[in-house]
Amino acid sequence: MGFLLGQVIATLMEAVAAALAGYPGGLGGLARSATPPWWATSLGLAGLWVGFAVAILVAYRAGGLAPWPGQWRPRWGDLAYVPLGVACQFAVDVLYALWHPHGVSAPVHRLFDSTSGPTFALVGTLSVLGAPVFEEWLFRGVLYRALAEGARARFSRRVSVALGAVGSGLLFGLAHVELVQLAGLAGLGVVLALLAERSRRLVPSWVTHASFNATAFVALVLQRAH
Repeated sequence: MGFLLGQVIATLMEAVAAALAGYPGGLGGLARSATPPWWATSLGLAGLWVGFAVAILVAYRAGGLAPWPGQWRPRWGDLAYVPLGVACQFAVDVLYALWHPHGVSAPVHRLFDSTSGPTFALVGTLSVLGAPVFEEWLFRGVLYRALAEGARARFSRRVSVALGAVGSGLLFGLAHVELVQLAGLAGLGVVLALLAERSRRLVPSWVTHASFNATAFVALVLQRAH
């Protein structure tokens, strides 16, 4: 419901912005565009995150899910998760290179092809640092915990963790609405859920997630430089 609410808010924000900017075709033109303008991308992310935030608040206040103590408290040791995120990105790249699917880089091009200079930096910052905050909070801090802790009434701890990790990983992949990238994103979601379970915090999974995204962003920067 939080995801759907975010989509609705994002659509409304994009519709208003398209009307104010006089974008050709309005909201329909944005939906059909392979490379929407930077402001549409930024508003789409912001609207989605509002929906995520509402879902998180409902889970904490009405759902009876207490946050992990200090779940966003950073530690110096969290920097060790940066190489893990980079390794996950390379592992996904290698697997897709063996499979040779069409359109693997389409989401990256959709986000960045219409940006340059300051707008490129803005969308990059939102994608690398902002998106992982809200996604980790919702998918690992709420959905993973709800699935795993809810399953412990019937299953062992190991089975419950596995069910929560796989379930939240699949939801994480599906939420990106990218069929080609589903397997890689779902696999990443499983890794991030296991990190959250192991540390009982969200910073390790956020650092891993951010460095995963940053690796793709740096590759795009290098590609543009050439």
